[in-house]
Amino acid sequence: MPLPDIHSYSNPGVSRVRHVELDLAVSFSGKKLRGAATLSLEPAGRTLVLDTRDLAIQRVNGSSAGFTVGPRDQFLGAPLTIDLPAGTRSVLVEYETSPRASGLQWLAAAQTAGKRHPFLFSQSEAIHARSWMPVQDSPGVRVTYSARIHAPVPLKALMSARMVRDGHFHQPFPIPPYLIALAVGDLEFQAVSSRCGVWAEPSVLQGAAREFEDVEKMVQAAEALYGPYRWGRYDLLVLPPSFPFGGMENPCLTFATPTVIAGDKSLVSLVAHELAHSWSGNLVTNATWRDFWLNEGFTTYIERRIQEALYGRARSEMEFAIETGELAIEMKELPPGDQKLAIDLKGRDPDDGMTQVPYVKGALMLRMLEQKYGRAKFDAWLRSYFDHFAFQSITTGQFVGYLHETFPDENLQAWLDQPGLPPDAPKVTYDFETTPGKSWSTQEWLHWLRQMPEKISAAQMAVLDREWNFTDTGNSEVAAQWLLMAIRAGYQPAYPRLEQFLVTVGRRKFVKPLFEELARTPEGKARALAIYRKARPGYHPITQATADAILK
Repeated sequence: MPLPDIHSYSNPGVSRVRHVELDLAVSFSGKKLRGAATLSLEPAGRTLVLDTRDLAIQRVNGSSAGFTVGPRDQFLGAPLTIDLPAGTRSVLVEYETSPRASGLQWLAAAQTAGKRHPFLFSQSEAIHARSWMPVQDSPGVRVTYSARIHAPVPLKALMSARMVRDGHFHQPFPIPPYLIALAVGDLEFQAVSSRCGVWAEPSVLQGAAREFEDVEKMVQAAEALYGPYRWGRYDLLVLPPSFPFGGMENPCLTFATPTVIAGDKSLVSLVAHELAHSWSGNLVTNATWRDFWLNEGFTTYIERRIQEALYGRARSEMEFAIETGELAIEMKELPPGDQKLAIDLKGRDPDDGMTQVPYVKGALMLRMLEQKYGRAKFDAWLRSYFDHFAFQSITTGQFVGYLHETFPDENLQAWLDQPGLPPDAPKVTYDFETTPGKSWSTQEWLHWLRQMPEKISAAQMAVLDREWNFTDTGNSEVAAQWLLMAIRAGYQPAYPRLEQFLVTVGRRKFVKPLFEELARTPEGKARALAIYRKARPGYHPITQATADAILK
């Protein structure tokens, strides 16, 4: 039985959804999905409670009676309570979404790469699935799903499932609702192996396929470490730049930001990360959002191991060193409670827990275990962990219990329940070059720029810009770091690029620190508000919520 989830109204202990069947029409003119969800139940009691957010519920089992929608909570949305006659085993809910659905982004043709057709994509993590389907929106309630999507010609619909035929999908493995995903747009496909390929807008496809040509090797490297890939296909969908995250590990179809297409494969660790979720996060899932580190800490650790297997220990350590540096910077700004792995999210949006802590602190804890017990023994334990909990959602307590079966004396309290890093945290170091060169990787440039004095002057920025043309770089990671420095230094020649970057890129990782830095001064906040008025319509609702909070 799923544990109580403070971020869900649902009652899976009484009536539990096991399968979701969607039949949805896509309306770009109305920015709505319209249709029905058929929910199969086991067990089925006398009531069913589902999570919704801004859904217009029209009928349940063909009737406008027998159900109620409760009051709306800022974070949780509203409960949909359905009376179930004895013997009920399925429920048909007819509904439509709101144009403001937090889990959907509707893009006009002008906001896409091709500028010819509109685009729709979903982003359901953490609790945004409820904004586009009535479900028990908890990671502890796993479901299989099928779908029929009616998309306007000539657009292509894709989902996190096997494509049975055009517009028809089936996911036979039970997944948490946040992994149900949908995209509709002008999309074409290019295979990179028999089970891997890339979907993207036509103008982006060739470059994306070249950037991600190593994905089959990544799958093979992960399989050698942690057992067979169990999801059939592993494809990537390159989304427009408004996508709020680097990637999203939707089964069978990773959603990826175009900001990782650097032309030199220097940012493909993101693909290794999303692929690693096929084991940690999709196969074994956090049961509640308090346990989010179980998804991301394991995945960041595995990402590093995949990178090491493919590209060598030096590159893997260089990227890990950058991440641990980012963690140290972010922890200085976080309250002590948010520096714990097992974070308290009561009364909060679970998106608040999406900091570097569950990712990098979690990975450091796993590296500590690897170093303490030896890689061979820890690898064997980790592979057995994925086999033991396959297709289940678990808590931190269950992880600790299973760990103690092999390592009975291990005490992780300082990692799980205390802020900061414990004294036994591994030190990740890399001997970075000090003299820049054109052959430098993205990570080397980031390290070099971050070592600059915080009080660097505008005149010094101008010298660096003349030498290396940072303001006009096409590398989004380097651009974001340079623009952050430009704000601090008052380097005005970079301001037009700052505005262009914030208006065209909606990735939360970049948007959040740039707006935070601008908001530190009255002049900067005025500039931020002027930029945000232009940028906000193109941002995903998740990014909008982040920027709204920063700029009040």
